[in-house]
Amino acid sequence: MRLKRRSHLKANVDLIPMIDIVFQLILFFLVSTTFAILPGIKVNLPESSTAKGEAKAGITITAKASGIMYFNDRQVTFETLDECLEKFDTEEKPRSEYPVTLEADSEVTNGTIVTVFDVLRKNGFSAVNLRTSKK
Repeated sequence: MRLKRRSHLKANVDLIPMIDIVFQLILFFLVSTTFAILPGIKVNLPESSTAKGEAKAGITITAKASGIMYFNDRQVTFETLDECLEKFDTEEKPRSEYPVTLEADSEVTNGTIVTVFDVLRKNGFSAVNLRTSKK
């Protein structure tokens, strides 16, 4: 009885483990990536040639040219802004160091901005950044 010999071996590459690893890497990078949190309130920011791009977590106060103001994403007036700042808990930092970003439309009057600064200082917040756009 004669046996038939194979002259070459068949080699198979199993791609399933490699695909599993690629999916795990994609999931890892998606979960570990930090995303910039941009406010959903549209404001025509004033332009500045010396503006620095910094994203800081904290309080965002937005003043629109129409007179509408927002505390983070909640619409407020000067009185309710004062109440919101009084109740705001800054447990990790003292109020004087807690970052506050003021986004004011380029058409907002200087008096409105000064009133917002007064309300902030009254409640102990002094680390205020004015948000602008680059020229």
